[in-house]
Amino acid sequence: MATPKICGIETEYGILVTGMEMTPMTASSLLVNAYTDEGLSLRAWDFAHERPDMDARTGWNPAAEYPEVEMLMANSVLSNGSRFYVDHAHPEISTPECRRIRDVVLYDRASEEIIRRSLSRANQHLPQGVEMRLYKNNSDGKGNSYGCHENYLVSRLTPFGALSTFITTHFVTRQIFTGAGKVGVEQPREGEPRVSYQISQRADFFEEPIGLETTVRRPIVNTRDEPHCDPAQWRRLHVIVGDANMSEVATFLKLGSTAIVLSMIEDGAFPDSLVIGDPVTEIRRVSHDTSLSHALQMSDGSYKTALDIQDEILLHAAQYIKGLDVDPLGGDAEEIIELWGEVLHQLRTDPESLSNTIDWIAKRRILEAMRLRDDLSHDHPRLRAIDLQYHEMDMTRGLFPKLRCHTMCSTEDIDVAMSEPPVDTRAFFRGKCISTWPQSVSSANWDSVVFDVGEPVLQRIPMMDPLKGTKDHVGRLFEECSSVSELLRRLGDDVEQVIDDPGW
Repeated sequence: MATPKICGIETEYGILVTGMEMTPMTASSLLVNAYTDEGLSLRAWDFAHERPDMDARTGWNPAAEYPEVEMLMANSVLSNGSRFYVDHAHPEISTPECRRIRDVVLYDRASEEIIRRSLSRANQHLPQGVEMRLYKNNSDGKGNSYGCHENYLVSRLTPFGALSTFITTHFVTRQIFTGAGKVGVEQPREGEPRVSYQISQRADFFEEPIGLETTVRRPIVNTRDEPHCDPAQWRRLHVIVGDANMSEVATFLKLGSTAIVLSMIEDGAFPDSLVIGDPVTEIRRVSHDTSLSHALQMSDGSYKTALDIQDEILLHAAQYIKGLDVDPLGGDAEEIIELWGEVLHQLRTDPESLSNTIDWIAKRRILEAMRLRDDLSHDHPRLRAIDLQYHEMDMTRGLFPKLRCHTMCSTEDIDVAMSEPPVDTRAFFRGKCISTWPQSVSSANWDSVVFDVGEPVLQRIPMMDPLKGTKDHVGRLFEECSSVSELLRRLGDDVEQVIDDPGW
């Protein structure tokens, strides 16, 4: 049986400061540090178990060209279980681990509101005439790309070769409903025709079918083997191939369809005939073809469009979900199957009807209306400016909030999710520790919380099972324990002693 699909999103935001010289790192630190509500964050991320050099294919890879972890940058743990930090030149928020896909969408939206609140506060501290602006997109228009990464819990027993082969097919073709849209091409390849508009922001930046790197020679399937949980049971599939979506529905379908496909692969239910011959070339060609008519060459020599491939995946996915006794997505699978089918049908018959659901179609409608109104060429600089404005986080400037696209999250639920963690994963324990005893939490990360209770050694609570530490599991402890010392006593054997290392 497939592993429960614990999921999350990491989003890097584009950042720009006008009116004065400021490095992106300094600006990003200013933004993260601006979010300092009492009890809502703790600037103490624990780097003890960070191992981005572990390759799922070979183990440790000392030659990997991954960026070094910068421990001196702003790095906060939030009371909702999220991580808000500076990732080199960008502010980034990682949602808490979620049991349901709907909750990932909710916490992604909460992250946007945290970003907006931080942006407002950061701008209040800047000199007059200086302004910080933020964008939930994936490229700066100058050939540089930054990511929106997804994470999925999968079984360690599933052969990584099968996992990477089959999920590649979904990654290459799912962009027809997950793409955020982009004016032009930033990474033109010799011999390829230029396109004025494409489906995906990220597709041009992938150069390898599989690999460990995330910023150079980007692979379609990332092999980082950093599970943040019990490595004997699970791995974390770290997905770098997706766009950052403004549409809540697109985010829901992006994660939901991928979680179902991963479950199918774990249970041997993915059709082995759906393998793409040259995925690196095809991911670009699919993105460049907004007519959705491009035929991809499969490994068996046949040709199928991305829509054809997605229809076949959906057919098998629907049969697979129907035959299960337990939903690996925590209750969202049937809704995702229905939405998936509706979107594919509309893409085939009436794509413009999805302008309130799918980002690349919504953005294209805006761009085309302006181009026709003002008689602009397809490569006019104003169209690139509108492309960027679609993703702007400032509510008064951003175009997306004005479109009235379909939503899934209420304002009330988003407000709660900004400060409260999900109740059905270990994020509940992490978040409640931050909000209940912030003065006693020395540091925290995804799989542990470290307490300082005034003793010679720190006390670490390991959380190697993502489904433990839930409200049902430990909620009573926060109601009944009046101190951290009492909490540690009640937890008993689950507490580890660690050396008080100020380098953490």
